[in-house]
Amino acid sequence: MTDAPTLPAEAATDDHVFATWLATVAGERLLEVRGQGLEGRELKDAGDAAAQALIAELLAAHRPDDAVLSEEAADDKSRLDAHRVWIIDPLDGTREFSEPPRDDWAVHVALWQDGLLVAGAVAQPALGETFNTGNPPVLPPRTSTRPRIAVSRTRPPAFVQALAEEIDAELVPMGSAGVKVMSVVRDVADAYVHAGGQYEWDNAAPVAVARAAGLFCSRVNGAELVYNQDDVSLPDLIVCRPELADQIIDFVRRHGTD
Repeated sequence: MTDAPTLPAEAATDDHVFATWLATVAGERLLEVRGQGLEGRELKDAGDAAAQALIAELLAAHRPDDAVLSEEAADDKSRLDAHRVWIIDPLDGTREFSEPPRDDWAVHVALWQDGLLVAGAVAQPALGETFNTGNPPVLPPRTSTRPRIAVSRTRPPAFVQALAEEIDAELVPMGSAGVKVMSVVRDVADAYVHAGGQYEWDNAAPVAVARAAGLFCSRVNGAELVYNQDDVSLPDLIVCRPELADQIIDFVRRHGTD
């Protein structure tokens, strides 16, 4: 069994540092799994299991009093009465993870506290990057004259195609919801608009980081994104440069997402 990573001193009391460390070391473990020669479903399952086991072990050791909501664990509803809940996706973009050398997969770690996302980190291990709220990304100047909208590489929603036509935008396909949100942070895209179904763990950490970077984040109708709910479905969201928000919300209000 691999020894547990050593907690950085600052992470003992700083949730931003802890989230960043947790996402980073889980990503490193996933890279190890990816190098073991597994393929397809076997690689997907091994990645999910290894990242979940490590994150669960480290949360139990270093934040034992906090509740946890993870894609890869049973939902303990006691979290609904907790003041602090870690919202985790140990491996977002499992399909992309299983297709080396693709880099569009991620690890999501977010902390919800008393109604708000207060810390978050999104590791993109294959890029060697962990975007986080402790050292928020600086949003670079927009480099594209046409808006770019990040979409699923396998199932882009039809309404996003119609939105792109209305605002003369380019669609940029990629995996992982976290990677799509970080693509806006990185000026690879200018917006991510989704209405095909997600859960809280798919976007909690990405939204925390995006907000820290100054991006606009909401439901597709402009409503607030709310976390640590009994029903963890959170099927739609917009993450975009602030100057695009009104156009996108107006389009959805006029045309819907069907």
